[in-house]
Amino acid sequence: MGVSDTRFLFDEDDQSDSPAAAWDHDVSRRALDELFVLARQYKSSREYHDLLQFVARFRFYSPFNAMLVHAQMPGATFVAPPHRWARDYGRRIKAGQRPLVILQPKGPVMFVFDAIQTEPVDEHSRVPPQVDRPFEVLRGKIGSEFDRSIENAKRDGIEIAVQQAGSQSAGLIRTAQPGRNVRFNSGTRSEPRWETIPLRYELLLNANHSREAQYATLIHELAHLYCGHLGSPNTRWWPDRRGLRENECEFEAESVCYLVCARRGIENPSHKYLAGYVVANADTPAISLDCVMKTAGLIEQMGRGALKLRKKDEA
Repeated sequence: MGVSDTRFLFDEDDQSDSPAAAWDHDVSRRALDELFVLARQYKSSREYHDLLQFVARFRFYSPFNAMLVHAQMPGATFVAPPHRWARDYGRRIKAGQRPLVILQPKGPVMFVFDAIQTEPVDEHSRVPPQVDRPFEVLRGKIGSEFDRSIENAKRDGIEIAVQQAGSQSAGLIRTAQPGRNVRFNSGTRSEPRWETIPLRYELLLNANHSREAQYATLIHELAHLYCGHLGSPNTRWWPDRRGLRENECEFEAESVCYLVCARRGIENPSHKYLAGYVVANADTPAISLDCVMKTAGLIEQMGRGALKLRKKDEA
């Protein structure tokens, strides 16, 4: 997947009027990109690679929140709010410790503390296994996440097909010809509610590859879509960032693929691409960390359970 079959149509010499350029002009509305792009905290490709490895290990929080933790404490091993430290591990927060701030689901922010900021209450205190074995890597097999992701993709008008292809062709995503539809179940298995969604994109996977390799390809191609490389039917769903250079698109897609697969414990070729880039290049491309982390989080959600129907005014 280092060289994607995804098609990008743009003029590299004139991108001033592209959707990607317009999106970049509005960078001040995205606090993380303001921090990481303007301040260039992860300009070094090695620092960026270290960030991805850190986020991959923090499987118990979303990629976005793991990145927030890394920005505040790069050496963190396990973070939790005070009540969880006390309830689950018999530990309390040391005096004078500064909390780390992350986003709270369905709320504003949550204050958490790293293991190094805690101390035992008594002899029964313990530490999470992530602290004892922070670099332990899972070697998993893809299960129902694959099928759930395929079903959830239908809500965005994506039809995924597996077909015979050569060994050098992993997959591709492309804009579909208008006139066809896909059916998406916005209800439950016991009480289905079928919705008709216009077919917008076709995503092809290689039938000769293993399920794990197909899943990695699926993530890579969905990353191209949700990072905005192919445009967007509704910019409230995901951004329209057409006009990025191909190396920027590939770097973002490989980053998302690495994060999702590594956090799931699935071997994938993205780490070779990223490691090779670090060796050959001192600086990272002009990417959007905001898009990379949010896209990785969305694709993880697609594998966990049924998603709701998109709303036209969804933010």
